[in-house]
Amino acid sequence: MNIIEGNIRATGKKFAVVVARFNSFVVESLVEGALDTLERHGEVNPDDITLVRVPGAYELPVVTKKLVEKGQFDAVIALGAVIRGGTPHFDFVAGECNKGLAQVALDATIPVAFGVITTDSIEQAIERSGTKAGNKGAEAAHSALEMVNVMAAIDEAL
Repeated sequence: MNIIEGNIRATGKKFAVVVARFNSFVVESLVEGALDTLERHGEVNPDDITLVRVPGAYELPVVTKKLVEKGQFDAVIALGAVIRGGTPHFDFVAGECNKGLAQVALDATIPVAFGVITTDSIEQAIERSGTKAGNKGAEAAHSALEMVNVMAAIDEAL
């Protein structure tokens, strides 16, 4: 049996982190978690990380796609927060962001990590950005690190 797995050390690999500015009081914690994971756990040099800020979650897919097409990165991590309000706006933004990033990920030849939280309340958003429910930015970065290595292992093994 041939087993292919990835680890999280990614020294020498290049990462782009696309960050939605909307709901920045939550998103900045996601960014901190992602950068800490890349640098401390993945041993990625800060010079190998490019941070790109966009207005909101709706804009994440198009910029993520652009970064993938540049061919300069080993993975792209998308971070944002969509918090339900009193109108259906949440459903449109969250749905289109998810659908857009999923399409980019399927079309990409590199990993695209999904670190966009969608919550019903500000309290849930705070919990998912570094308190009770962990940090979804850190989790997305961890996924990107492992996927970069899985993709390389597949190339080597098969």
